[in-house]
Amino acid sequence: MKIIVINGTEKQGVTYRLKEIFLEQFRGKADVREFYLPKACPAFCSGCANCIIKGEHRCKDAEYIQKITSSLVESDLILMTSPAYVMHATGSMKALLDHLAYLWMPHRPASEMFTKRAVILTQCLGAGAKSAAKDIKHSLSWWGISQITVFTGRLMGDIVWEKLAEKKRRELTEKVRRLSDKFFSIDYEKPARVRGSTRIKFLFCRMLQKALYENDPESLDGKYWAKMGWLGRARPWKK
Repeated sequence: MKIIVINGTEKQGVTYRLKEIFLEQFRGKADVREFYLPKACPAFCSGCANCIIKGEHRCKDAEYIQKITSSLVESDLILMTSPAYVMHATGSMKALLDHLAYLWMPHRPASEMFTKRAVILTQCLGAGAKSAAKDIKHSLSWWGISQITVFTGRLMGDIVWEKLAEKKRRELTEKVRRLSDKFFSIDYEKPARVRGSTRIKFLFCRMLQKALYENDPESLDGKYWAKMGWLGRARPWKK
């Protein structure tokens, strides 16, 4: 089993602690590969659109992005973590998600994504955890992932793990361990169920790509969809 973890910050705070609790029982039993932002992706997306128009390897930051993309595609479980910064995901996480725009369904989604499972861990002092998770979930759903589980740890007293009340630390630990148990017991040989909302998004994008391909058979996205057979009867969730 392969797990990829993308950490929205290098800081080892409460989010880091929750992530470590989640991974406890996977250590030594699964191949866990972690990326810490911004170290793993130190550059912002410049909006040049090279990844979409010319190909992902033409991105100025391809040396960083392709390492992460390869791990995403190869993984069985995707774990995304981010504390809430001003009620949203960290800037480093947003920068990475911008870089991966070419994986969105209207462009060139990886067929492997449609049957994957993902977990998003967020926390904040008061409000903001849900909106931070939404930033990440939005991208994951447009990559084709249907089964996305969100854990939002709402803190009320402090943002330092050691200073949290013992009752609060115990509560968070128990909740994350229950979540971990759920994903530890899954048979990852069986693909995740593709929901109707994902299928509808795909079919809408298929209509768009079919029209674009008829007008310009040399477009990168159109050729990709044609090659995958998605302009016909093939579907990424059917092997």
